[in-house]
Amino acid sequence: MMGQQARSESLFYYFRLEDQIPKDHLLRVIDEQIDLSFVRERVKDLYSATGRPSIDPEVLLRLLLVGYLYGITSERRLLEEVRMHLAYRWFTRLDFEQEVPDHSTFSKNRHGRFRQSGVFREVFEEIVRRCLQAGLVEGKNLAVDGTLVQANASPQSRVPRGKTKDMVQISLSVQEYFCELEEKNPVHDAKMVSTTDPDAVWAKKVGPAKMAYFDNYLIDTRSRVILGVEATPALFHQEVVAARKMVEQVQKLGLQPETLGADKAYGSGEFLAWLLDRGLQPHIPVIDRRHQTKGLFTRDQFRYEPVENAYYCPEGKALHYRGQRRESQGSVYRSTAAQCEGCPQKRRCTAGPYRRLFVHDQESVRQAVRALVGTPAYERSRRARYKIEALFAELKQRMRLGRVRLRRLWNVGEQFLLAATAQNLKRLVRFLAQRPCQLPTQVG
Repeated sequence: MMGQQARSESLFYYFRLEDQIPKDHLLRVIDEQIDLSFVRERVKDLYSATGRPSIDPEVLLRLLLVGYLYGITSERRLLEEVRMHLAYRWFTRLDFEQEVPDHSTFSKNRHGRFRQSGVFREVFEEIVRRCLQAGLVEGKNLAVDGTLVQANASPQSRVPRGKTKDMVQISLSVQEYFCELEEKNPVHDAKMVSTTDPDAVWAKKVGPAKMAYFDNYLIDTRSRVILGVEATPALFHQEVVAARKMVEQVQKLGLQPETLGADKAYGSGEFLAWLLDRGLQPHIPVIDRRHQTKGLFTRDQFRYEPVENAYYCPEGKALHYRGQRRESQGSVYRSTAAQCEGCPQKRRCTAGPYRRLFVHDQESVRQAVRALVGTPAYERSRRARYKIEALFAELKQRMRLGRVRLRRLWNVGEQFLLAATAQNLKRLVRFLAQRPCQLPTQVG
């Protein structure tokens, strides 16, 4: 006999939310292993001693983590999902008798008190410290890279710098905004500025150009834990700026990394010298133009005499020091037209009247880094640094952060910090769940 389910409502139910969440559910494991209550202490000075009680800041943090763990990028949709999803309610401490916060209240707290306190950076660093305490992070071999993340601004919003004020009706608040923009805009040298998001940059890495930011990660290659994260405008030179900052932050945590793997974008002489000064071996391809001579003699074929500070060509003619090029950060050596005239190998040396060599100020550093290429350690770093690409894929595909929702650099930075925190949390709790009896279960 075919059954038929009738819709009926009982007057009383026995229902315990705790009983509905599986023991191996990600949110339950996070809740058991990580204590997030420290956020209250961090922001307590930003609340008044009088008035109506506000939303618990720990609840706000848990709501945000749910959004990033499950790729819910809209705050309005996140609160709707929490209202309907049992595990989300349980993790955020919102029982059925409690009202889910309104999205406007949620946004005001996030962009007000949370930003003022810098709590997102602290939460990220707290989870990194927990990874260190648990023994998950080795911290010897690191890798760094940046990925292009589309900004919440259209190409049509770009106007020439200096004409931004003409594009809007000027009011006092808008005037104040543009004054702040002139003083603090991190892309102050850009010729075109977006009126929607002036910190975003028109950039291209793969595919068509778009308004974008760089999300920069520094990772421990053994565990794939993100040790540093920085948001920057999508400018080539900003990748190295972010890398320096992240390495400094990691060393402040007490780690002493030995190697850093990266692609050629990080291979400038200045950055390589900076890494060596800090005790890191750069496993990075050197930015090198020695062989860009269109079939002519390369600089390697010229012999250097340090006593004379001169280079000698294959025919034994001297190229003497001719001065410093500060903008290029190097020295120029050249022969004379008389030396090169009638030389039997001139066709193989230069198309001009004389030969010129440019030598970078950090040439000795670059030579030392070139010598590392092909060593077993270099090859291990070269293979391991591609693990960072898997984290970027997770960021854009699973966490749906291929395009940022918020605007301005500080808001984008908060999104990147929370996303990296969620990625680290997943790795940490899986590691802790495998050895629960050997480790403390709470973060103090």
